[in-house]
Amino acid sequence: MSWLTGYIPDLPTPFDEGGAIDLTAFAKLCERQIAAGASAIVVGETAGEASTLTPAEHGTLVRTAVETTRGRLHVIAGAGSNSTSQAIELTRRAIAAGADAVLSVVPYYNKPMQTGIFRHFQAIADSTDLPIILHDIPGRTIRELSDDTLAKLAESGQFIGLRDGTGDITRPLRLRPLLPSGFRLLSGDDATALAFLVHGGDGCISMVSNIAPLLCRAIFASCKQGRLPSARYLQSRLAPLATALSKESPAALKYALCLLGFMQPNTRLPIVELAETAKAEVANAIAEIEDEDLACRSESRRAPYFNAAPAPML
Repeated sequence: MSWLTGYIPDLPTPFDEGGAIDLTAFAKLCERQIAAGASAIVVGETAGEASTLTPAEHGTLVRTAVETTRGRLHVIAGAGSNSTSQAIELTRRAIAAGADAVLSVVPYYNKPMQTGIFRHFQAIADSTDLPIILHDIPGRTIRELSDDTLAKLAESGQFIGLRDGTGDITRPLRLRPLLPSGFRLLSGDDATALAFLVHGGDGCISMVSNIAPLLCRAIFASCKQGRLPSARYLQSRLAPLATALSKESPAALKYALCLLGFMQPNTRLPIVELAETAKAEVANAIAEIEDEDLACRSESRRAPYFNAAPAPML
């Protein structure tokens, strides 16, 4: 699973003024990540407001990503639910749409026991041949995916990685002895992603990389090459943006991409657009990075960390 590494963006789902998915804007987000050298994208998951998408919309979103990228990167489809049967149905739709892998979250709200969590994921695996990435984010699901349950699931090669949203930066050190050598550990938290990498993580499924994909790529490269002072400096430049996005996600992410001219900031209830003070925080965080005289020297021949963007829509 050499492709499941580095910063992988969790793409938002653009909506038009009428509330329908804006597939044109979504395709542009996919193309931007291809241009930035991403190895994969995640669609229809946390940043994609998956809980407000119908099954048909979810399938259309994945299919659009597959048709747009045309094999130039891997498409990971969010396919989680607190209902095992619904998670299986979403997984089957992801297969039909051409996804390369699915990202399946610990069942939320139901508060299942670890035995129930194991059987939930095993039932999903029995329904598909696709690789499965597990998503542990107890702040949203209440229940965690325990180390023992994860190790038991990872005995099957079908489970290829973990998106870890716990914020526990030492977890890779604890998990490595329990897991197969090829199993990928990915942070799900931009604020602590660098520390997660330093402790043996393989990458980050990220919201910030939607905004500054080349800067995220440079952080990862610096870390893996042992240039930790450089990685820490670049991470410090991203910290205000990571903080601003995490407060009201995905509304803040959508507003940031609106400022860069890639999409409208429209959301679906119960998510609403940002208040003016939050908008100002996001705008200031972006300005801090734009004002920094940084260049992607090794990866993009001195091109700016921000990809060239269309004129803002505002």
